Amino acid sequence: MDYKQKIADLIAAAVDNQLTADQISAKIEVPKTLDLGDYAFPAFMLAKILRKAPQAIAQDLVAKLPQDGFEKIEAVGPYINFFLDKQTYSQEILQNVLTAGAHYGDQNLGDQGNVPIDMSSPNIAKPMSMGHLRSTVIGNSIAELLKKTNYKPIKIDYLGDWGTQFGKLIQAYKMWGNEADVKNDPINTLLKYYVHFHEEADKDPELNDKARAWFKKLQDGDQEATELWQWFRSESLNYFMKIYKELGVEFDSFNGESFFNDKMDEIIELLREKNLLKESQGAQIVDLDKYDLNPALILRSDGGTLYITRDLAAALYRYRTYNFKQSLYVVGSEQTGHFQQLKAVLKEMGYDWSDDIKHIPFGLITSGGKKLSTRKGRVILLENVLNDAVDLAYKQIEAKNPDLANKQEVAHDVGVGAVIFHDLKNDRMNNFDFDLEEVVRFEGETGPYVQYSHARAMSILRKANMDIPTDQAYALDDPEAWETLRLLGDFPATVKRAVEEYEPSVIAKYAIHLAKAFNKYYAHSRILTDDEQKASRLAMVKSLTIVLKESLRLLGVQAPDEM
Repeated sequence: MDYKQKIADLIAAAVDNQLTADQISAKIEVPKTLDLGDYAFPAFMLAKILRKAPQAIAQDLVAKLPQDGFEKIEAVGPYINFFLDKQTYSQEILQNVLTAGAHYGDQNLGDQGNVPIDMSSPNIAKPMSMGHLRSTVIGNSIAELLKKTNYKPIKIDYLGDWGTQFGKLIQAYKMWGNEADVKNDPINTLLKYYVHFHEEADKDPELNDKARAWFKKLQDGDQEATELWQWFRSESLNYFMKIYKELGVEFDSFNGESFFNDKMDEIIELLREKNLLKESQGAQIVDLDKYDLNPALILRSDGGTLYITRDLAAALYRYRTYNFKQSLYVVGSEQTGHFQQLKAVLKEMGYDWSDDIKHIPFGLITSGGKKLSTRKGRVILLENVLNDAVDLAYKQIEAKNPDLANKQEVAHDVGVGAVIFHDLKNDRMNNFDFDLEEVVRFEGETGPYVQYSHARAMSILRKANMDIPTDQAYALDDPEAWETLRLLGDFPATVKRAVEEYEPSVIAKYAIHLAKAFNKYYAHSRILTDDEQKASRLAMVKSLTIVLKESLRLLGVQAPDEM
């Protein structure tokens, strides 16, 4: 049962629906301490309607509200505090979790509607850096959350495999390239060429013109340009797949920018037919003054296309292919203006489905407070970070549990999971500085701490060696267990909120709170004592393992049974 909704319904009925249940629900709070109840409603919002002081309203409502399902309801100043009936609540929650298992928290919000997710999208011929981590793991977690709420996510790795940068890379290769060096170490060698190009172009701006000319050749199907581009792309994809495997991320499509090279003519034609293209200094633009946006540059003066030209073709292709319910772009917040322009141009073209396109922005990962930059060679390679994280996890496992049978496998799950969890526990829009030693700690608000809490609970169940049938009525009135039980009951609402806000940190923070509550319970309770509530305590521990494991799964993190 959704107790928050029940409370909102009861209050709405008690005030003769002068406020709706939804309006009331939005104001219901969860008190910071359990002595103030499990839910609290501030009566201030009723003062104007009922023409009474909030304290008096609180007192009157307490006298009117039915007490069924509550231990007590009391007025404290202008607040009405609701204390749930622990026996009834615990029985209901444990039954729900044990019966549903990993499907606990599943909801039908999406009716199987398609949701393409444009995510990760690294650039060909450049290594994946920590800067690519955010889009990859945020997009992957949103996909898992969408699946859990009955959408059909379609994960698209919109590879940066087209554009002027390939002209730069081809020009660099022609000037300084060596085939044997590229074959020996493709990505690092190509990155070196790319960085060197920018250093030289700062001194000799004509290099940029030569690079643009090479890209124009590539667009026109020049054989040499095409063969070099295909080689760079193939080597890059092999490298990317290795890292995606480490992260446990899979994709449904690798249609990058190049896939839309032959689909842009239709976009340009449609824009012309609708009289949307205007000339400006030899280039072709769409005026977006009515949206208070800068003009969208569609064609350069030399006839070359731009990023937005390809994105328009991609948006139309995805709508036709997937008939999407939503279309998500998990791309950094610095691209906000680009997506505003994209939606505005599509709207001008008469495509109302542009309203269903959503940019899911996020902040930066910094190092020493500085932005990472591939162009300037200041980059932290994701592959190195994952390897170092696994090594660090292995050392800690070796120190804590040297006899663990599958140490290397667990170290991988913990090290990689630590990096993913650290990213996702931060609010999506926040920037954060990355410190590997902090990330892989087994204590504090970290992924390894949550994983260790799950492993500890699994260890208790192994020691108990006792069946926990799902058809029994388990109930706990133990005050020490209450915080854990409350949080277990909050899981479905937490999933719903995370999906609606496209915010995986909601799940990560929930997992931390649940792990903390359980560890506090573990420290103060004798779970395996033989008494009449032993089975109920173990039922709660098992429920805890189910929900922690599912929380971690929704983030793309493994939950080892032993650590």
